[in-house]
Amino acid sequence: MIKIIAVGSIKENYLKEALNEYLKRLSKYTNIEIIEVKDEGLVEESKALAIEKERIKKHLNNKDYIITLEIEGESLTSKEFATTIENIFLQTSNITFIIGGSYGLSPEIKSLAKKHLSFSKMTFPHQLFRLLLLEQIYRAYKINNNESYHK
Repeated sequence: MIKIIAVGSIKENYLKEALNEYLKRLSKYTNIEIIEVKDEGLVEESKALAIEKERIKKHLNNKDYIITLEIEGESLTSKEFATTIENIFLQTSNITFIIGGSYGLSPEIKSLAKKHLSFSKMTFPHQLFRLLLLEQIYRAYKINNNESYHK
């Protein structure tokens, strides 16, 4: 089971359609749950992070292998990411990815993670990043099942 906890919601229809396409493709391989928690918006950073932290924590349990997505995290190739996913599922049946909001993630949420990943040193809108994450998870399953997929 893969759970994605994302701060903020998807408003754009074209992104919703793309996300649904990857969720449909992934249903062949795994169950995925996407949980959206409210983005606190552009209030004071520490206040927003504290409130979002509590919203995220409500959806975590001690069975989750937590992976945070953050600029400071480790960069992996798609093959390395696929191997990582495969190895984690040898240890546990639940992977939870956490995508932060406008200010990222609180230090406490980051400290709960067993792995910290970065897709780039660049900042992406969280709506678009959710699509990138789903695509890479799908690619990982294709790689791990020795199935062809475009490069």
